[in-house]
Amino acid sequence: MYQANEARYDSMVYNRVGKSGLKIPALSLGLWHNFGDTDLIENQRAILHRAFDLGITHFDLANNYGPEAGSAEKNFGRIFKEDFKSYRDELIISSKAGYHMWSGPYGEWGSRKYIISSADQSLKRTGLDYFDIFYSHRPDPETPFEETALALDQLVKSGKALYIGISNYSAEQTREIGKIFKELKTPFIIHQPRYNMMDRWIEEGLTDELLEQGKSAIVFSPLAQGLLTNRYLHGIPEDSRARRSDSPFLTEDRVEETLAKVKKLNDVAEKRGQTLAEMALAWNLQNPAVASVLIGASRVSQLEDNVKALNNLDFSKEELTTIDNVLK
Repeated sequence: MYQANEARYDSMVYNRVGKSGLKIPALSLGLWHNFGDTDLIENQRAILHRAFDLGITHFDLANNYGPEAGSAEKNFGRIFKEDFKSYRDELIISSKAGYHMWSGPYGEWGSRKYIISSADQSLKRTGLDYFDIFYSHRPDPETPFEETALALDQLVKSGKALYIGISNYSAEQTREIGKIFKELKTPFIIHQPRYNMMDRWIEEGLTDELLEQGKSAIVFSPLAQGLLTNRYLHGIPEDSRARRSDSPFLTEDRVEETLAKVKKLNDVAEKRGQTLAEMALAWNLQNPAVASVLIGASRVSQLEDNVKALNNLDFSKEELTTIDNVLK
């Protein structure tokens, strides 16, 4: 039987989410990859055990994570029931609804019908009584934000979620739905956007909007799908995501274009006494709107390497200027 490390809270950094009462770890575990039915359940179990032992209390899911869609929630639910049930009050577990899940007009986007049905399905798959955070995974261009917001608010009022988040919303969309949440007094606290050194779109208005509203970001793809690691310093490995046709964010063309920048960033990391991946994760956390960075892991050693980023979170002005100049 799994027993958590008694020293699990000694080294992890916990950041407050906006102006809410909630704190989450500086590094959270995302189950987007490596937790589907094509992945070994015992490897999934080992990663979750080690994450919690290292003080990572936040596990992030979505209804469509897999493959197949729904399988990450199902597999997590099995491991939770067997190993983590007694630790439920020490965990922050999130899920989302927004992308395609089932056939017909009610199986995706942001309608009241879809969001509430999807949340119920996600709770059933995970075996949980509630989610700590439940997200609208993407804005719906055809459904009024008021309907989406009211559906999420109902999840809180019915005890199915403690807090509400949004993901992939622009600054303007965040402002619009934020006003509705404020009127409803919905505990909307967090936004989950894509953010890394190679993709800094949130700096063009979204981070300012979040800070103004008193919210925080938890960012995904902090390593640009592996681009900001030592994996591509000497070319494109045959077994890498860049060689696969199913990776929308990492292509051979993109790797070749940015390889020179990656090598220069690696030089900065080495001077800091970090790997490129460690520096990239730490760099995300220097943004004042970012409370946590979502990391993925296909093996325990990868998880352990990522957590080493917390050993050096401080950047000098000179380092930040150098990084900005490289990225221009």
